[in-house]
Amino acid sequence: MRVPLLDLTRQHAQVAGEVAERVSSLFASQQFILGAAVEDFESAFREATGCGHAVGMSSGTDAQLAILMALRIGPGDAVLTTPYTFFATAGCIHRTGAEPVFVDVEESTLNLDPEKLREYLEGHCRVGTDGAVRTPRGHRLRAIIPIHLFGTCCRMDEILALANRFGLEVIEDAAQAVGAEYRGRRGVIQAGAIARSAYFSFFPTKNLGGAGDGGMSVCADGEMADRLRLLRNHGMEQRYFHREVGGNFRLDAIQAAVLHAKLAHLADWNAARRRNAAQYREAFAGRGLQEFVRPPAAPEDGLPNSHIYHQHVIRAKNRDGLMAHLQAAGIGCAIYYPVPLHLQECFSYLGGKEGDFPVAEAASRDSLALPIFPELRPEEIEAVADGIRDFYIR
Repeated sequence: MRVPLLDLTRQHAQVAGEVAERVSSLFASQQFILGAAVEDFESAFREATGCGHAVGMSSGTDAQLAILMALRIGPGDAVLTTPYTFFATAGCIHRTGAEPVFVDVEESTLNLDPEKLREYLEGHCRVGTDGAVRTPRGHRLRAIIPIHLFGTCCRMDEILALANRFGLEVIEDAAQAVGAEYRGRRGVIQAGAIARSAYFSFFPTKNLGGAGDGGMSVCADGEMADRLRLLRNHGMEQRYFHREVGGNFRLDAIQAAVLHAKLAHLADWNAARRRNAAQYREAFAGRGLQEFVRPPAAPEDGLPNSHIYHQHVIRAKNRDGLMAHLQAAGIGCAIYYPVPLHLQECFSYLGGKEGDFPVAEAASRDSLALPIFPELRPEEIEAVADGIRDFYIR
């Protein structure tokens, strides 16, 4: 049986009428740049996630860049994140003129490891008489970007405590975690509403995906939200009067209409992803694959949305051989991410080398994403598990 890694046509069939209705209304209004469609989606997204303020952006990348710009992070500064994530996280830091700094991830989730973060801040940074935290390369450390990778939140209480101790901003990378929940000292909070600011991506493959690029910057502070709106529109409030240099980061109104139509379905789609992940765990156990394949963690007891499975990433022995076997059988799979950021050519100036971040490097060698989209059929999951069994147990 052929099994696609992702089939967006199945999802579109569910929402085609709702999407067409909103898009048709937008075309009738001819308000394609910002306007009511964007404002209505921002309001609905804010209510759905519990974020204080939501500012629609042209992509998840631009949503991150706008936040960095709003915080006036730039040359001479540094921002800490992990080397095991999509390139844009470090790329945006670089684009501001700041320097990316990496700390390794934890084995269980591949999210930022708070213990390694503490070791880095205590053992490698120095605090000057001005209170600024300096990296070994002399840059002023301004912020931490923890990435809620693959749909589960970082250990945010520990990260926020360290950030508060060292006077650092925390910017959540919630690009893969829309709808995920975190149980912390303040109770249960959704990804994006835990720290003072965060960003989301609505790339078509995301749990909430548009018909093209789109993103959202969110924050707790109204003044910062106003600044984000200014920056997304060339630094302009009154037409042709520019308070500063911003960018064209506006969320397209058509994307806002599509996303608004889909937003009401997000909880059901996330629940379907969880059911698929649970079936994978049972299928692997039933076929005796435990010594060959490690599935992602199950949701926290009593908090099903603690994992919303944007990707279902297993750790596999002989990953490359397994991938070739599955692809030959017509079973979709993919590698996220084959080269950690500290080993990317464009960041060679940072001096990164093999062995610097062993957990991230190991994940780049043995991780493999399997189909997990909500419309995946039970028999397709069984076919994937059969394909894995046939590779390891001949």
